[in-house]
Amino acid sequence: MVDIHSHIIYGIDDGSSSIEETIEILKKMKELGFDNMVLTPHYINGSSYVSNNKKKEERLKVIKEILNKNKININLFLGNEIYITDNIDKLLLNGEVSSINNSKYLLIELPLYNEVKGALDFLYELKVSGYVPIIAHPERYLYFQKDHNKLDELYASGVLFQCNYGSIVGSYGVKAKKLIKYMLKKNMVTFMASDVHKKNSSLFDNFDIIIKKIKKVTKDDIFEKITNDNALKIINNKDID
Repeated sequence: MVDIHSHIIYGIDDGSSSIEETIEILKKMKELGFDNMVLTPHYINGSSYVSNNKKKEERLKVIKEILNKNKININLFLGNEIYITDNIDKLLLNGEVSSINNSKYLLIELPLYNEVKGALDFLYELKVSGYVPIIAHPERYLYFQKDHNKLDELYASGVLFQCNYGSIVGSYGVKAKKLIKYMLKKNMVTFMASDVHKKNSSLFDNFDIIIKKIKKVTKDDIFEKITNDNALKIINNKDID
């Protein structure tokens, strides 16, 4: 499987706090069946989560060296979870943020509680610039939970949706659980991802149950697409049907 959303570059956001924790998380992800992972630290303007690509690449190099030394065979790629802002083009140009493996695909985070005015227009401008926005965990956003029509409208605009594995077992609340089921039933989910932050994540204890619940809602071919095939396409910068 392929994971396109994780916070395991140590010491640069609210995810892994040490190289030791990073390696432990990667071992656990490998045990779950993940062979490819995109590391997507937060980038939030005006916060402490603003590490540039140089710093991220330096730490990624250290992580890879330890993995090789310990013969842990998992492929790692760089990206960001970019909190929506009107200067993403400049951040990309200046090497502050990264698309997923330098592809045309961008992982974009929206506010959890307050809807962004003009978000559709802004995301459209990103597409005009040649990027494909992927909205991180839309099932967690309060305004989509309250009004599914807003979610449907965003989906119709041509963005892609990445949902969190934990949502289907209630890790983010009952409303997020209901919304991800709605999205899966309507084939609105393009990717499932871990959004893993810590070594003690409930993901590791619940993963078997999570997979069973997803398979109850989706067909086998769709399951393969949202857990593996579509993510491989973005890593290789290929179009998704």
